[in-house]
Amino acid sequence: MAGRPTIYDVAERAGVSKSLVSLVLNRSPSVSEASRLAVEEAIAALGYRPSRAAANLAARSTRLVGVLIDDYTNLWFVDLVRGLRTTLGEHGYRVTVADMATAPPTENPVEGFLSMRVEGVVVAMDVPAALSDPAAPPVVIAGTRRAAPPDADSVTNDDAVGARLAAEHLLSLGHRRLGHLTASGGAAVVRRASFVEAVERSGATVVTIEHDGPTDEQAGFDGAIALLETHPETTAIFAANDLMALGALGAARQLRRRVPEDLSIMGYDNTPLARTRLVDLTTIDDNSFAVGIEAGRLLLDRMNDADARTGAGAGATSDGHARATHRTLEPDLILRGTTGPAPAAAP
Repeated sequence: MAGRPTIYDVAERAGVSKSLVSLVLNRSPSVSEASRLAVEEAIAALGYRPSRAAANLAARSTRLVGVLIDDYTNLWFVDLVRGLRTTLGEHGYRVTVADMATAPPTENPVEGFLSMRVEGVVVAMDVPAALSDPAAPPVVIAGTRRAAPPDADSVTNDDAVGARLAAEHLLSLGHRRLGHLTASGGAAVVRRASFVEAVERSGATVVTIEHDGPTDEQAGFDGAIALLETHPETTAIFAANDLMALGALGAARQLRRRVPEDLSIMGYDNTPLARTRLVDLTTIDDNSFAVGIEAGRLLLDRMNDADARTGAGAGATSDGHARATHRTLEPDLILRGTTGPAPAAAP
């Protein structure tokens, strides 16, 4: 026999019908002991492994959840997906991840999810229009997202509080000339507004460098170089995320600015890289693992709640839409080795 054995091969070897093999696989009590033993012996002899996908399709359930992200290089997603898998895995769901930013022009990850018949989607990026369709599967948004549908459940950390914690930390160290590396969308907008407001309220000054594109290490490096060359009096940099902060660390090294003696640098997200002893980055922990846990719970509620999925019953508003749940988690300041007192000679 060539190739992987099929259920038809098992049926032929056992001398029974395909339907009876299916009954055995599903542990039906209506199968005789002799038939069950014949099927089990055929399965063992052939090394047959049932197709979970086929079984799910037969049961009209794929037990599959899609996760949409927009940057595989951002390690913030690692803890988020880990949290999702912790929650959803306990209920028999599998998680598949697609990166919208790296998808070929001829492929649409959203359409791919729909064709795979995912039973729910967690969106960790700005929400694609296709998922706002009433016929789309239940959606939960993870993180602060631009133009998020108001009737979609969401879980985020309090970005405004986190950015204020960053400002208060740097100000408490005596820094009065600060820089901020940011981007033009999503959580970066909220973090920027809060950070700038807190710094300016204290009487200190802040210069903002905005990157119109991914908040990655290269953006952080380029932004920090521009900031430090045009404003050499800067003694502290707060980056919109840990990746940009890593770029700022590289820029400080290139410009021979010691960290933290000459320049304090901090990020946001508390990603695995920030936690390494080599980087030892002061950052804001947005508790992305907990965000994943909570997003998984909300999605389970949506997938299991027939009323919410049809917009009927006690879980719906007067206009027929299911009531949305929005959960906000508190961030934490994580002190490490990249921040310190402002240089004594700093103005």
